[in-house]
Amino acid sequence: GYLHATPIQERAIPRVLSGHDVLGIAQTGTGKTAAYVLPILKKLGYAQGEDPRCVIIVPTRELVLQVVEVIESFTSYMDIRAVGVYGGTSLKTQAKTVLEGCDIIVATPGRLMDIYKMQAILFKDVKTVILDEVDRMLEMGFSHQIQNLITLFPVKRQNLFFSATFPDKCQRIAEDFLEFPEKIEISPEQITAETVNQIIYHVPNFLTKINMLGVLLEDTERFNRVIIFSRTKAHAENISKYLERTFKEEVKTVHSNKGQNTRLNSIEAFREGEARFLVATDVASRGLDVSMVTHVINFDVPLVYND
Repeated sequence: GYLHATPIQERAIPRVLSGHDVLGIAQTGTGKTAAYVLPILKKLGYAQGEDPRCVIIVPTRELVLQVVEVIESFTSYMDIRAVGVYGGTSLKTQAKTVLEGCDIIVATPGRLMDIYKMQAILFKDVKTVILDEVDRMLEMGFSHQIQNLITLFPVKRQNLFFSATFPDKCQRIAEDFLEFPEKIEISPEQITAETVNQIIYHVPNFLTKINMLGVLLEDTERFNRVIIFSRTKAHAENISKYLERTFKEEVKTVHSNKGQNTRLNSIEAFREGEARFLVATDVASRGLDVSMVTHVINFDVPLVYND
């Protein structure tokens, strides 16, 4: 179904295929996942052995599932096995799945380390390691775990490093992780995608914001699929309750206190158009692939402006 390569795909795929380490700086939504998955599948070719040959590390559970979904869609006619592991679900079950054998493992840093400590995984066959959304991982406090994981992989390997922004912290990890990388910078940092129009409203406090939100959302025709980001879980809950009361519609809410299944079901319901509103903390601010969104509202200014 791909007709044209995006700029990151056009520049990254040949370099990944030729075995270079790659440092890619590109915004979320520019096709990064396919830029590294397609060449890796080409290099892996077919299922082989029990231990993973490619490790993909991402910051959130949602992203693990999304990357696995992408891999599965590309491998409909291949026997390559991809497994996703993440926190919030049974460690034993996931370890058992990994032990059954896989070619690609997609993981959050903490859970990958847990599975390694259980001796359910060996990294001796790993040929490629991919860190995706690295800036987000560092914001979430995974720096130490990433550094520890890097030391476990074979010295001779290909490394791919993708990040939407490239702050100093990222620079330090990149220096430890990459060897003579090819740098691909697709767009200047902190620039909004061209398809997005931005509007700012200066409002003094929570009550004014919530009332204004109500006024905007009365326009059901224009605001027909809306994501609302808040800085805290409490704000997310309050906004959801207000919307349910005001519009008598179901509102889906995603934050770290919600169970894993609830979060996934909420995103799925929003993606399918069953819910008009998705209220989320920045746990969901990266890599969520939902098309046909009409508006994204930052109820609070995010702690990290790039988000």
